[in-house]
Amino acid sequence: MAPEIDLGLGTCMIPLLIIVGVFLLSGIRVVYEYQRAIVFTLGKFSGVFNPGLNYVIPLIQTTRIVDIRIKTVDIPKQEVMTKDNVPVSVNAVVYFRIEDPKAAVLEIEDYTYAVAQYGQTALRDVIGNKELDFVLTERDQIADEIQAIVDKETSRWGVDITAIKIQDIELPADMKRAMARQAEAERERRATIIMAEGELKASENLSKAAERLASTKGALHLRTLQTLSDVSADQSNTIVVLLPIEMMRAIEGFAASKDESAKKK
Repeated sequence: MAPEIDLGLGTCMIPLLIIVGVFLLSGIRVVYEYQRAIVFTLGKFSGVFNPGLNYVIPLIQTTRIVDIRIKTVDIPKQEVMTKDNVPVSVNAVVYFRIEDPKAAVLEIEDYTYAVAQYGQTALRDVIGNKELDFVLTERDQIADEIQAIVDKETSRWGVDITAIKIQDIELPADMKRAMARQAEAERERRATIIMAEGELKASENLSKAAERLASTKGALHLRTLQTLSDVSADQSNTIVVLLPIEMMRAIEGFAASKDESAKKK
């Protein structure tokens, strides 16, 4: 009978050993390079597991995994009144990472939601103290101010705000039309100034050319002949002949002398 009893005990031990083995293996934890594991022993914080193979005591210790990679949180479009009473709609993106896993788990329940809420509040406060022109031209400076505010408030949670980017600033339709008219008027002003400067430069060159032609003997007649040659190349029926004032005076003098000689006769 003894051998039969031993065989029965051995058969019963096999399932027990399997159960114990599975129980012990259940304590193995693999932590990836981009993770950290917060360890709790009977509900109390007892350490942080680094990347690699780690072991916890089953039923006594538990872990909570924290991802330390950079995360993004979208700040939805906010209706904000600027300092000069212009309503604008602004949305942004917050980039952050966990630098203290212990604080991120123990100090706050949902750090992602908290970062988003702080970002919305800071965005409203900063833009509300700026004029519209500053908001439109100095996006980077506004983003830096928002980042400084949010980073200061979230640092005690072990959260590091790496960057905040303003994606879009939407203006009311009437403000867009007014800005378009202003831009068009500015372009017209610049065009008028450029044309005036061109005319001034052209007049200076024409003045120099006139002086040169007047001081050079025969130059004015050559210029007249060149002008007549250019005009004759035109296929139109009308030809305009340009004569120097000296030639006109000579013709007038000749006509006057002819009249006087006719009267004497």
